[in-house]
Parts: sequence; structure tokens; C-alpha cells
Amino acid sequence: MTDMPSQTAASAAPDADVRQTEKSAPKLTRSIGVVGGTLLTLSCLTPASSLFVIVPDSFATLGTGAALTIAIAAVLCIGVAFTYSELGTLIPSSGGEYAMVGTLMGRLAGWLVFILSLIVVMIVPPIIALGTADYLAPIVHLDPQWTAAGVMLLATVMGLLDLRANAWITGIFLVLEVVACAVVAFLGFTHTHRSASVLVHPVMDAGHGHSTPVTAGLIIAGLATALFILQGFSTAVYLAEEMENPRRNVSRTVLWTLAIGAAVVMIPVVAITLGAPDLKTLGAGDVAGMVQSWSNSSIGTFVSLCIALAIINAAIVMVIQNSRVVFSSARDAAWPTSVNRAFSHVSKRFNSPWVATLVVGVPGAVLCFVNLDTLSEVTGVAVAAMYVFVALGALVSRRGAHKHRAAWRMPLWPAIPALLVLVLVWVLWQQSTKSLLITGFIVAGAAVYWAVYLRPRQSTHWVISVPEDEQAPTEETALSPVNA
Repeated sequence: MTDMPSQTAASAAPDADVRQTEKSAPKLTRSIGVVGGTLLTLSCLTPASSLFVIVPDSFATLGTGAALTIAIAAVLCIGVAFTYSELGTLIPSSGGEYAMVGTLMGRLAGWLVFILSLIVVMIVPPIIALGTADYLAPIVHLDPQWTAAGVMLLATVMGLLDLRANAWITGIFLVLEVVACAVVAFLGFTHTHRSASVLVHPVMDAGHGHSTPVTAGLIIAGLATALFILQGFSTAVYLAEEMENPRRNVSRTVLWTLAIGAAVVMIPVVAITLGAPDLKTLGAGDVAGMVQSWSNSSIGTFVSLCIALAIINAAIVMVIQNSRVVFSSARDAAWPTSVNRAFSHVSKRFNSPWVATLVVGVPGAVLCFVNLDTLSEVTGVAVAAMYVFVALGALVSRRGAHKHRAAWRMPLWPAIPALLVLVLVWVLWQQSTKSLLITGFIVAGAAVYWAVYLRPRQSTHWVISVPEDEQAPTEETALSPVNA
């Protein structure tokens, strides 16, 4: 059956200055399959940079409970992956979450999800890039902020290139970061200092050589950061418009990325937990120092350089994928006419949305000079809130015109998305008041923009569209968990 535009798009009369005809509308080129999509998405999940930049903070607050918290988050992410797989194949759009939610739950919900995704888009790459200088230290001492800004500018230049070329470049970097994770895991498991019981009965450093149990409350509060650590698998849906046969390949890419990424993170986390000389060292989170203590300076330097490459790789892929969200928002007329025209422009030479790429990358370089400690918590809140919206979208995805459309269908529907909503709301309830207020103010400001600017222009602006799939399968060929 041929894909039809969303009901929201079909009901609107596009403005000639903002919305081009379907025939001449800006389109991305379908050039990658499951392998290329998985390489790009794994690089965006960036398991090594998450492991070596974000996980150390979890060790500081959770001690040996970091592994258990990430494991619980991984179980939650299975349900999240099911919802993304179903909605990403039902509504294949580079808009990702906002296109899925907006098509199924209305444009206001889609707009709020877009703002939540924009928080992640703008903040996460600089956070990751700021770890680069630390891991280049064995070779050269650099200023962390200027180095991070340089990484963001390099990522921006790379993001202007053809997507297929970037898939292979980032794939090579990805191999190196997986090697680094494997070396850390091997060294940790061969230098264990405590039994595996601390993984299920976690403890943390209490000072003066004493330890204290990690409470359930701390683990629940840590789930937002743990979801952030594993979050990148969901960005496979951003590549839907550039994937061949997206209704088949999006789901495969999401599920493969989660499985591989979770393993690459979890195995070294367990090894570090068991191999750290003491709880104080574990809480300090100096993974490079532990690697040197387990081996020698040469291996430590190799691992550090691999981690630095992983961070650069992550920045490149995040700029690539995040620019697609900005591109899609302009195509759907989220901004004033001239801005929409610029953001939705696609380079004829490289088939990349070059203005949208600059919009994501250049401000990211500037943000490297801002204190981002609090923003890390805000990002965790934004990710959890975004997952709530996606799960709600999955609950209403099998009604009306979407009920019989070809798509991958999750098992145990609607139990899985309903349970996800309950658990994620509970996780959000446990977050700091400061991070919740900051996120809430941003969302409230977005709601005002919607009410003042977008809603009065709803016939021409924020008209969420799903580009027609040239080779959409019929309903009879829709994928299920069995044949996916």
C-alpha cells in the first residue's frame, strides 16, 4: 500500500512561500542500509565516550551500584526500543520523535517533543566534546574548552559531507573505540579486587576506608543519567529518510544498536567495578589511571587515544543526526519563512542540509565555554520526558488510519508502552528540583511560542509531514517481531 501523508499535513493548505509542492520539496537521498545506519547510530550512542565521560560521574554517586543502575536502564530501553521501532517504521521521518508524536497526538505535542529533542541536540555534543583534552593528555596538554570547541568545528565540517562517506569514516572510528572498551574490560576482569556480589548488593565509599550501602532511592534517581548513557540508539529514526526500505531497516537498526551499544557499555562497567583497587578509586572515576595501574603506560596511552577518537566520532555523528532534526523542523515550517527556507536547503553536491548542520555545530562550539554541569542533569530529564511522549504515542498508534498501515509491530502492546509511561514518570519524580524547573521553563517558553506564533498560523506553519516512501511495503509485508 502506498504511504499517505499524515492527517495533520493533509488537512493544511501549504503556503507557497514556505511549503513547496511535494514534487519540488527538499528531500534527502536514500543511500544507507542497516549496516551503515547501525554504524552511524552506534557512533551517536557512542558507547566509549559515554563509558569514559559520563559513567565516571555515576561511579561517584552510586559506587558499585552504577552497573546495576545501567542494567535496569537497559531493560527499560528494550521497551523504549520497541516503541521507537514501531513508530519509526510507521512514520519514517528525519524529524524523529516530534514527527512520530506530532502525527499521532497532535501538533502541540509534537512541538513540545521537538523542544525536548532540541535540548538534547544542542547540549549533548559539547558535553561529550569537553572530555577530549583529558584523554589527549598522554600525548599533549591542551585547554579543555578550546579543544572541545575545535572538535565541534571539525564535526561541523564533517557533517557537511555525504552521509555514505561519513558512515564509513565513523565506522572506522567506532572499531577503535570498541577495541578500547574491550581492552578495559579484559584488564578489569583479570585484576579483580572484589566479588560479583557487590553488583547486586551495591556499596559506595563513605570516606576513611569505610563503605555504605547504595539505597534504592539513589538507584532510581540515577536512572535518568543511565538512560542518557544509553540514549543514542533511538536516533536511528532520524535517518529514516536516508535509509533504503525504512519500514524494514529502521526497526532493525534501532534494535541492533541497542543490543550492541548496551553490551559495549555494560561489560566494561562491570569489569571496572570489580577491578578498581578500592571504592575511593572507583568513585574518582579515573579510568585511564586504572588502566595504567592494571597494565603499563603504553597501553594506557593507547586506550586514552582511542577514547579521544571515540569522542570526536560521537561529535561528528551527533552533528550529522541532529542537523536532520533542524532540517525537518524547517521543512515543516516551525520558524519564520526566511529561516525555514535556509534551514531546509540541501547541498546539491553532498546532499546534506548544510545550513542546519552549521546551526547545530557552531553554537555547540560556543557552548563549550559554558559551565555544563547542571545541563547534564537537564539533558537526563529531557530524555526521560521525551521517552514518555513516545510511549504515549505508541499507545495511540493503532487507531484510525494508522491501524492498518505497514509497520513493525511490538509484542505485548499496549502493556509495554503503558508500563514505560508509569516507570518514566516515577523516574522524573525523583530528579532534582533544579533540573526539573529548568526543563519546565524551557518547555513553557516553547508552549508560549506555539500559542503566539504557530497556532495562529497553523494552516501554513508546523505542518508535520512524512515524506512519501518510494517503495513502501504493502500491509501484508509488514514486519512483526518474528520476521524482523
